[in-house]
This record gives sequence, structure tokens and C-alpha cells, in this order.
Amino acid sequence: MPYPQYGTGVEGWLRYQSFACGQLGSPLYEDLLERAADDYVAKGPTWELLAGHEEDPGGSALALRLMGSVHRLVLAGAAPELARRYRPGETDRESTWSAFRDVLVEHRHELARLVEHQVQTNEVGRCAALLPGFLRVAERSGMPLRLLEVGASAGLNLRWDEYRYEAAGFSWGPRESPLRIAFELSGGRLPDVPATVAERAACDASPLDPAADEDRQTLLSYVWADQAGRMARLRAALEVAAAHPAPVARRGAVEWAAERLAQPASGLATVVFHSVVMQYLSEDEREAFARIVEEAGSRAGEDAPLAWLRMEPDGDRAAVRLAQWPEGEDRPLARAGYHGNPVQLAG
Repeated sequence: MPYPQYGTGVEGWLRYQSFACGQLGSPLYEDLLERAADDYVAKGPTWELLAGHEEDPGGSALALRLMGSVHRLVLAGAAPELARRYRPGETDRESTWSAFRDVLVEHRHELARLVEHQVQTNEVGRCAALLPGFLRVAERSGMPLRLLEVGASAGLNLRWDEYRYEAAGFSWGPRESPLRIAFELSGGRLPDVPATVAERAACDASPLDPAADEDRQTLLSYVWADQAGRMARLRAALEVAAAHPAPVARRGAVEWAAERLAQPASGLATVVFHSVVMQYLSEDEREAFARIVEEAGSRAGEDAPLAWLRMEPDGDRAAVRLAQWPEGEDRPLARAGYHGNPVQLAG
């Protein structure tokens, strides 16, 4: 179902995200954001908090910044009345909105500070959508993989090979992994091949440390409060991260990619990848990043292949694409839900 157009500006972004949350299985956030939009128009506490953000870029996800900021207070124990209603299956919408609105009033100054922070949704479910790309590169190259992730947040998706994946007729990954990612798979079959990761590196403009309590709280706050399955996945991924360190550099995507891709890596299949990241870059940055990857592709050879794997928004689903060099081929791999499920392989 195509997403409706709500226009730009705070009201439009709130209503758009309300619809998106409903489509992605969060009736709690769907209702709260629709009410927040009404409250903004009525110049209530939502307007008092978000006034001044009318010129924020649409890709900066103001509505999710608002919801993450409130959820952070709930997780910290600062909003006990709302915490009692922040759960799957909550049906008392009026009382939930009343408690939410009270938090906007009582914690306005703290929320004004928190809402300035960039969204950090390190959604490990997206690894199910990226998996077809990693496996195809492993199958095509027969080489160990060198992973380079941009916009990696805490680097949880950088550890994709440490997770267990299960779909009808398909399974992959260590059986003993604390994280099991179950997903719907259609449109074809995935390669049943091993994949060895030789190197992992990543960057983010504001990286989070999965071993730090403050940063773990930040990650949890951006999970939608009534989606217990996502919360459980995140906690399991944090457990994996504790056993498999993978630091994320505090660098911009363009400069970091230029440095990492300056020379081909002989004997390794390099995979540059990202998931729902490009919207947070400026148009100039997106163009520069693509140019750097494509120029690196022109230097790739059979002994040092390069792949560019990306999962980015495309209407009501995310588009997963894979470019590979030296072949120079760039093709669609799949369409997937924004949290990774379902995955429909391209024909």
C-alpha cells in the first residue's frame, strides 16, 4: 500500500510517521502520533515542544526523535504513569495519550534537549534483508569478506554473521547464537554458502558504544515501545556485541569511505554497505559517496572485488540493491520491510 502524502512541516511529518507506524505494526505509536499532530495544530504541548523545528529536513525523522525522547524518559523511570501503558496490546488510548501529554508538559525542557539528537535505530532485523547480498558476494567471490559499514550506529549489523536466520525452508548462521532472526522469505531461494568475515570496520557521525549503559539506553529508546520482539532482538544483539567487539569510528561517510577505499584489498571481497542511512546525508554528500564507491569499483579486480550493498527507503518497502565490480553490475536483490521482514527476492 503506497504511503499517503501529508506534506512537509511538523504536522505532516507527525501524520506521515503515524501512518508508517501503523503499517509497521505499532498501533500505540500510530495513535499517539496522530493525536500529537492534532495537538500541534491546536498549539498544545506538542507545539510548544516542537515549535522551531518547521525547517528541519524531512529525512531527520523529527517524529521518531520525539518518540525516542519520550521513550527514553520511560525507560529511565521518569514517567511511571506512561510506562504502565507503554506495552503491546494497550487499548486505553485516551488514558495513554493523557499520560503522554503530561510527559510533554512536565519534562518539556529535557525533551527539548533530547529531541535534538539524531535517530539511532540500529535495527538488527534488517540483517535479514542484507543477508542475500552478503551471501551472493561470498558465493561469487569465494573469498573472505571485508566489511565496511557507513552509518553503523553501534555496529550491531556489522556482526550479521554472528546471528541465526530462519525462514521457511532456509536457515543460516550459528545455531548457538543468542539472536535468532525469523523472517518471511519469498520470490526465490538464498544461496546456501558459508561466509567468512576477515575484517570489520565502520563509521558513524555519532557512534554508540554497545558496552556503555548510556548508549545502550539510547538504542533501546528508539525501539517502538509496543514492539516487544524488536526489543528482544536488540537485547540479544547487544549480548553478541559484548562477545565480539567491533569499534565504530566517529567519522563522516564520505571522508571515511574515501580513506578505506583508496586501495583495493587483495585476497578479500570488500563489501561497502548501509541500511536506511542516505536520508541523513545531504544531497552533495550522497553524490560524493556514490562517486567514491564507483571510482573504487573501477579499480577493483578479480583478486580484489568490491560490492556495494544498500537497503534504502523506496515507498512502502525498502529496496535492497547490490552493485559488484569488476563486473560493473548493479541490480535489485529484494524488497523488504523497513525492519527487515518480510524479504521478497527480486526475480
